[in-house]
Amino acid sequence: MTEDARFEDGSEAPVALRALEADDVPVLSALVQDAVFPITEMRWDRTRRRFALLLNRFRWEDRGSKDGPQRVQSVLAIEDALKVASQGIDRSDADTILSLLSLEWEAGEDGTGRLTLTLAGDGAIAIDVEALELTLKDVTRPYHAPSGKTPDHGA
Repeated sequence: MTEDARFEDGSEAPVALRALEADDVPVLSALVQDAVFPITEMRWDRTRRRFALLLNRFRWEDRGSKDGPQRVQSVLAIEDALKVASQGIDRSDADTILSLLSLEWEAGEDGTGRLTLTLAGDGAIAIDVEALELTLKDVTRPYHAPSGKTPDHGA
């Protein structure tokens, strides 16, 4: 008899996931919810058609850790980026820290579409892509969340 994998089974391993279909986006969105990052850690390489963020991701998959709330640095990369636009973000202030709330996919024609990164405080980043291809990869060991708290949206 085999058992289905459980969410808790992956709590110690670094995340390394790819989203290639619309149904994959909510999984990555849940994992990056409440990630924070300095505005200086966003990059769009027009030549390679790649938009990437270095996030300080809350480890939702390990909420029950005996070590308390943890974060980990992760790279969120969006491939085949054709156009990037933002609203509600002051790119001139290098000290700005942004908080990522969600990822949303809106399909276009022939596999194209738009990925919207919704930020706290009414900010957003919209990335038009030729095809859906996102990767989320942890790049450091987990560390104790500086706030010592689990994000709470007042359920």
